[in-house]
Amino acid sequence: MRDKDIEKFRYDNRAKNHLNNNGYVILNEKPLYSPSYVELLSDIPTGARVLEIGAGMGENTEILLERELEVFATDISASSVKVMVSRFSQYSKFHSTVEDMEKLSFSDGYFDVVCSAGSLSYGDNFVVMEEIYRVLKSNGTYIALDSLNHNPIYIFNRYLHFKRGRRSKSTLERMPTVDLIEEYGRRFGAVEVTYFGSITWLFPILKRFLSKDRLDAFSDSIDKKFNIKKSAFKFTMKATKS
Repeated sequence: MRDKDIEKFRYDNRAKNHLNNNGYVILNEKPLYSPSYVELLSDIPTGARVLEIGAGMGENTEILLERELEVFATDISASSVKVMVSRFSQYSKFHSTVEDMEKLSFSDGYFDVVCSAGSLSYGDNFVVMEEIYRVLKSNGTYIALDSLNHNPIYIFNRYLHFKRGRRSKSTLERMPTVDLIEEYGRRFGAVEVTYFGSITWLFPILKRFLSKDRLDAFSDSIDKKFNIKKSAFKFTMKATKS
């Protein structure tokens, strides 16, 4: 099987596990939360048309829907889309379709904003970038939250997930890097980036001594003090199509 088919099969099965026989969703998945990502989404102007790629089961979609934006949440997994339709049917401005982020069905310049959380490694980096660019209006923005692939501790952890069958090989090879972020800056014309989570690997130990709030504050202070970049766990990016 191709890696894309492997991931589609994996996420189809995951979604099916959250649906009972009546189509009711039992969802315990947590959003890929980041205050900086939520802040960027909160800045999207009212009435904007937003495309979410690699939306999964909508773990991060409700943030958009609560702001009364017109949201198109897409994923390559049909079962994941079925979960989203079941979860968000009460929102009149919600749309969800099966889409391959490497070949989107939408017309050029259709969206004000494209966003994604943890999805960039599931497609060819440059093909996905060009598709995002294509479907955005002039002065439209792409907002991303994703993992960075420089810190050896995080690289090793992802490799273990691959060996245990929880990742396909291509997702390791396509994990975003600082070079990829710079390519977005060159293609779009302007990019703003925040790097964070350089000591996330220490959290299992530190949480024995610090509360969650103090741990988060300590982690943030380390990131800022040492101007974290390549050692970061994750990043948020806002690229503006000029």
